[in-house]
Amino acid sequence: MNTIKAAALVLLGASLAFPAQAQASNIKMCIFDIAGRSGPAFAQARDYAVAAKGWGANIELEAYVDERLAAEDFKTGKCDAAAISTLRGRQFNKFVGSIDSIGAVPTYKHLRTVIDLMSSPKLNDKMTSGLFEVAGILPIGAAYVMVNDRAINSVEKAAGKKIAVLDYDKSQAKMVQQLGAQPVASEVINFGTKFNNGQVDIIAAPAIAYQPLELYKGIGSKGGIYRFPLVQLTANILIRKDKFPEGFGQKSRVWIQQQFERAIALVDTSEKAVPAAAWLDIPAGDREKYDVLMRESRIQMTADGFYDPEMMKILKRIRCRLDASLGECADKREL
Repeated sequence: MNTIKAAALVLLGASLAFPAQAQASNIKMCIFDIAGRSGPAFAQARDYAVAAKGWGANIELEAYVDERLAAEDFKTGKCDAAAISTLRGRQFNKFVGSIDSIGAVPTYKHLRTVIDLMSSPKLNDKMTSGLFEVAGILPIGAAYVMVNDRAINSVEKAAGKKIAVLDYDKSQAKMVQQLGAQPVASEVINFGTKFNNGQVDIIAAPAIAYQPLELYKGIGSKGGIYRFPLVQLTANILIRKDKFPEGFGQKSRVWIQQQFERAIALVDTSEKAVPAAAWLDIPAGDREKYDVLMRESRIQMTADGFYDPEMMKILKRIRCRLDASLGECADKREL
C-alpha cells in the first residue's frame, strides 16, 4: 500500500511540476488565410507548429477563410491562438496594432527595424494586454492604392469617389471622409468583389491579394496601382497567455523575427507578378505632399485615440534614424 501511495504522490508531483505541458496538449490555433489550407499563411503556420513543439506547445491548426470569424473565435476562447492581420489584432493589443498606421513605416527596411525591436525582451511587457499576448509579427506587404480609372491621379480627384474601408477599422472611414470621398464599409472577404464589380472606385491592398482576389478585373484597361505604400501591412501571431508554457511568447517572437526574409521573399514575388503595365508612379513633387498629408492624418488619428502614442514615437524615431533629413524630424509632434 505504501508503494502505491508513493507512486501516486510521484505522479501528482509530476502533474504539478509540468502544468504548462499538460495544457499545451489541446492547443488550437486559428489561421486566417484567404486560400484556406492551401494558402501561404497556412503553410508557414505548419512550420510554426513544428517549432512550437520545442517550446512545449502541441498546436493543432485550423484554417479560416473569414478573418472576422477567426478573430471572434480567438476572442471567445474557441481558439487558444490566432494568426490574423495586425489591423484586426489591434483590438487585442493597441500598441502593436498601431504599427499598421498610415505612412508610419515607409519601406520594408523600416519594417525590419520595427519587427527586430518588437522581438526584444525589453518590450515583453508591451506585448501583453490582459489575457492576450502578441507572439510574433510578420510582413504581409505594402498596401497600394488601386483605382479603376487612371484619371484618379490626385487626392483632389478622389473627392466624391467611393473607397472601400474595413468596417472594423473606424480610422479608415474617417480619413476617407477627410478627403471628401465616400467610405464604403467592407470586409476582407468582400472588398475585392466590390472593387471588381464597380461598387467602389478605389481600394488599398497588398500585391499578395492581386491574383487570389482577381483585382485585375477591377483595374481593367483604364485603372492601375500607384507605387506608393499607404501602410505596411503586417500579421500577428496572438496567444491566450494562460494556455501556453511560461516564456513561450518571447521564444515565438524571436522565431517569427527570423522568418522575416522568407515572408518578404513571398511579398517580393507577389509584387513582381503584377503586370508592369498595371503600376503607376506618383510624381516626385507629389510624394512629399502626400507624406505631409499622411503625417497630419496620423497625428489626428492618434489624438482621436485610434493609434497608440508610444508606438507613434517609436516609429518616428526609426524614420528619423534611417533618414535624418526628413522634414518631420524637426517637428516635435509624435514625440
